[in-house]
Amino acid sequence: MYEYFEGYITAVTPSYVVLDVNGIGYLLFVSDPYQYQVDAENKVKAYIHQVVTDSFQSLYAFKTRADKALFEKLINVSGIGPKSANAIMAGNQNQALLRAINEENVTFLTKFPGVGKKTAKQIVLDLKGKIDDLFNDDLLTPEAMPQPSTSEVTGAKELQDALDALSALGYSSRDVKKVEKQLLAVDQPMDTNQYLSEGLKLLTQF
Repeated sequence: MYEYFEGYITAVTPSYVVLDVNGIGYLLFVSDPYQYQVDAENKVKAYIHQVVTDSFQSLYAFKTRADKALFEKLINVSGIGPKSANAIMAGNQNQALLRAINEENVTFLTKFPGVGKKTAKQIVLDLKGKIDDLFNDDLLTPEAMPQPSTSEVTGAKELQDALDALSALGYSSRDVKKVEKQLLAVDQPMDTNQYLSEGLKLLTQF
C-alpha cells in the first residue's frame, strides 16, 4: 500500500501521467491529467490509491489527501468503480459535489458517466453528511494545492487534448461533440486544463 510518491512528470496523456521516482516510471491514472506538465526540474507529490483486481493492478493519483479520501469514499459506494469515481472528481468540482450530495440532488449526480439514478441515490444514502470534514484546511496543505498550468497556449491542440480527456473519463461521443461546439465558440484560446475544466462544467449542465 502506498501513501504518496514524489518525482518528476515525464509524460501527460488524456487519461494518465507518468511519474519518474528514482528511475522508475509509475503510470498514474488522474482525473485532470492536464493540470500537470512534463517537468524534469520540479518534483511533484502525488497521493496514491492502489486498485488490485484478479487481472489488473492500477494506481490512481491525487494532489491532496482530501481528494484521495474522497475517491476512497466514492469507490466504497455500491455501483461506483474507480473509473466512475475518477470522472466524478474531474474538474475540481468537489464543493459542487458535496452540495449535491447533501441536498440530495440526484439530477446533478447522474450527469457523470456510469452514474444512473439508482447509483446516484446510493451515493446520497451512503455519503450525505459524511464527507464535509474532508474539505478542511488541515487536509489541503499548501504543498499539495494544485498549481496553475504554464504550458504554451495555441488553441487547437489544447482543445483536442481536452476532448480526448473527456472521452477517457467515459463521456459519450455525443456529449463530447456538444461540448466541442460550445468550446469552439469561446473568444480566446485556453490551455488544455482550462478547456477540460470548462468542458466538465458544461457537461454537468446538460
